[in-house]
Amino acid sequence: MPKNKDLKSILLIGSGPIVIGQACEFDYAGSQSLRSLREDGIETILINSNPATIMTDPSMADHVYLLPLTTKSIVEILKKHPNIDAVLPTMGGQTALNLCIEADEKGIWKDFDVELIGVDIAAINITEDRDQFKNLMRDIGIPMAPQASANSFLKGKEIAQEFGFPLVIRSSFTLGGAGASFVFEEEDFDRLLSHGLEVSPVHEVMIDKALLGWKEYELELLRDANDNVVIICAIENMDPMGIHTGDSITVAPAMTLSDVTYQKMRDMAIHMMRSIGDFAGGCNVQFAVNPDNEEEIIAIEINPRVSRSSALASKATGYPIAKIATKLAIGYNLDELDNQITKSTSALFEPTLDYVIVKIPRWNFDKFEGSDRTLGLQMKSVGEVMGIGRSFQEALHKATQSLEIKRNGLGADGKGYKSYDQIIDKLTHASWDRVFVIYDAIQMGIPLKRIHEITKIDMWFLKQYEELYAMEKEISTFKVDTLPRNLLLEAKQRGFADRQIAHMLGCLESAVTSKRDELKINRVYKLVDTCAAEFVAQTPYFYSTFENEMELPDGTRFAQNESVVSDKKKIVVLGSGPNRIGQGIEFDYCCVHGVLAAAECGYETIMINCNPETVSTDFDTADKLYFEPVFWEHIYDIIRHEKPEGVIVQLGGQTALKLAEKLDRYGIKILGTSYQALDLAEDRGSFSTLLKNLDIPYPEFDTAETADEALAVAQKLDYPILVRPSYVLGGQGMKIVINDDELEEHVVDLLRKIPNNKLLLDHYLDGAIEAEADAICDGEDVYIIGIMEHIEPCGIHSGDSNATLPPFNLGDLILEQIKDHTRKIALALDTVGLINIQFAVKDDKVYIIEANPRASRTVPFIAKAYKEPYVNYATKVMLGEKKVKDFNFNPQLEGYAIKQPVFSFNKFPNVNKNLGPEMKSTGESILFIDNLRDDAFYDLYARRKMYLSN
Repeated sequence: MPKNKDLKSILLIGSGPIVIGQACEFDYAGSQSLRSLREDGIETILINSNPATIMTDPSMADHVYLLPLTTKSIVEILKKHPNIDAVLPTMGGQTALNLCIEADEKGIWKDFDVELIGVDIAAINITEDRDQFKNLMRDIGIPMAPQASANSFLKGKEIAQEFGFPLVIRSSFTLGGAGASFVFEEEDFDRLLSHGLEVSPVHEVMIDKALLGWKEYELELLRDANDNVVIICAIENMDPMGIHTGDSITVAPAMTLSDVTYQKMRDMAIHMMRSIGDFAGGCNVQFAVNPDNEEEIIAIEINPRVSRSSALASKATGYPIAKIATKLAIGYNLDELDNQITKSTSALFEPTLDYVIVKIPRWNFDKFEGSDRTLGLQMKSVGEVMGIGRSFQEALHKATQSLEIKRNGLGADGKGYKSYDQIIDKLTHASWDRVFVIYDAIQMGIPLKRIHEITKIDMWFLKQYEELYAMEKEISTFKVDTLPRNLLLEAKQRGFADRQIAHMLGCLESAVTSKRDELKINRVYKLVDTCAAEFVAQTPYFYSTFENEMELPDGTRFAQNESVVSDKKKIVVLGSGPNRIGQGIEFDYCCVHGVLAAAECGYETIMINCNPETVSTDFDTADKLYFEPVFWEHIYDIIRHEKPEGVIVQLGGQTALKLAEKLDRYGIKILGTSYQALDLAEDRGSFSTLLKNLDIPYPEFDTAETADEALAVAQKLDYPILVRPSYVLGGQGMKIVINDDELEEHVVDLLRKIPNNKLLLDHYLDGAIEAEADAICDGEDVYIIGIMEHIEPCGIHSGDSNATLPPFNLGDLILEQIKDHTRKIALALDTVGLINIQFAVKDDKVYIIEANPRASRTVPFIAKAYKEPYVNYATKVMLGEKKVKDFNFNPQLEGYAIKQPVFSFNKFPNVNKNLGPEMKSTGESILFIDNLRDDAFYDLYARRKMYLSN
């Protein structure tokens, strides 16, 4: 059946601010969905409160409403747009589904004659209400773990008595495993049961017999109204049952599943999907498999919407699940749609992978001092990375290189654990770094059988690790000039980085790279094409690998490289890697706009990034996508292959910025602000000297590289003192100290974590007001795009502050100083592109806290508030295509816009929730108010000092 002609206007519900358990994968899904609807000429209306994302860009939908995700906002929109025919709630995660159910219960959809598409309420209720789901599975013959639901404390106690321990408690209608826990001992049960009932919006829990150590799998499916079903991807969790899938290392295709069991699992998934309701769209099904020879399969849950794994499956296969699911929701059938990669075959097919992908989550426990770092049923990761390789080992190495936690891959970097007790403890209590600890355990000689007993990780994965360690031992017996070609090639095929090989050989990384060049061991690039090269792919989406050369009859030797270099002028944009606190989706927004602006200027655009959740890694955002770690070796090889005009580093946050020095050293052109200027702003000492010469006030400061030096500086400066390291993002390691003991303890701790760092000690301006400005500069003119005043006092990280645009409490004298300082600093730093400057205002004097000549966290917020494409303008300035005076700036904002941070403290109940100079928020929302008499503003202002802590 072709498209439903009655659907002319559709409301799409977004997922709101990013929290742990619901990140930017829904921004990616929603962005794809909106584009898909517009292709069909359907009017799109979007509600989402997150200003940092591409999804809420004015170009994405016909009408974008940056409003709180409440039924009140829904009614407001439906009154404004009486022509809305349908609502699509499956692209905005649990937030959108819950809001849709609430609106349905209140009769809102009925009142406004709005149809629900993509899912039906019955399907949501069956899958979310664990009792209904269990009964349905029983009726259709799908096995589940013994379980029962409880909506009272007493009922829960009865069930526990019947099942015995260990048990799993799961809360109904929650996201990211909120409220879920394992109960091993009876004495913990009461507390965990109360918590589970409290967290569930319907005060209901499901209590299951725990399937600890069983293997866990996920299938991603699509189904159309004709009941055609395709399985897009089978994902295996390397971590067994007991760790939330969002915190598990996952692998596609499934590696350790027998074909018979896989076929049974497919049949079960299709049977489940067909039985939960009459809906067309995407679906995610999770299973547990008994690791014994019988391989008994048990269903865990089914989500009738695009899920966290849908983004991963889309990037893993090249099959855009959200885009196709949207087409199915508006009435198309799979056989009427094209495969989006080949453009010549049907969408009614199942992708074939001739490569392996590995996803590893990215955690931020360092931001939650005192948090329980053990992984379990509640998701705790803030982002993820994906590696693509020709083997599991290569993909695993690439994923570990993408994490940006100062590791060069598995092992061979001198950073592993050496203590037997510590290794056993980390294996027993699944830790965030267990992926590395397994290697350390093998290196120590702990038998695989023992590691398997403790972790229940399948022996196949452990043997892959063992092979890697065997190779490290073999290579370590050589020197760089004696290493045989075949051994170096094999190490590269298994994903070892040049840096790791250099560590094994005791030489410099550059020596290994030169050796590779000399032996012609070069990366080749392969297409992600959905069909194992059976059909020609039209979309250039690449990953790298190493191949043995083939020899033709005439003696020519070559390795096949599928990335053909054009003769067009090219620009490389470096992405921002995995999401984490301090560097979130806002930098992906900037990268995408940078790519689009460069394309408008006639450049071929090349994107390098490794984050599967984002719009920047969508295969049709840039002209060419390299899904690779934002890691020097990979970037350098791509640049040598493509020979671009230059590289944009100022849009990808600290990830891209950290590579500026290497690019500069290797003579690769950095577009926009030079490395020297970026470095000057990062080096606190040099920057303060610059301010002194410009006669711009800054808090008294000095630098220190040891605890003794820091104590001597403190004598001069007077407490309180703000201590901060250089070259970090999100206020990492910043702290306000009030005496010698605190200072010494913090400095020793910092230098242990970040060796050889230059620390800056500032006299902290107690009680000052904080403000910040973002500007575009072309080296001659400066245009300030926005000045924001923080509601919280100076001392709380800008990312954790509520901030108003424009300022609400700064007089003309102060604003003139801010504007004057901004212009002077932007020009003195030779800024070409964006710059963000932060100020402290005290006694009518404006002091400089810091300047960042790059895209900042606040640029998307200002662009949305003023309805102007500032990143587009800044990119054109970086490319030298335009000057600041060429733009007709026309900001539009009546009243005020407030940036409100969102925290995920509920995942870490025992953590100190006080705010300070180190950032802790995971996302943000935008709130528009007409004037300062608004209740919301009063409320924020009244609480402004509540959280300040040192």
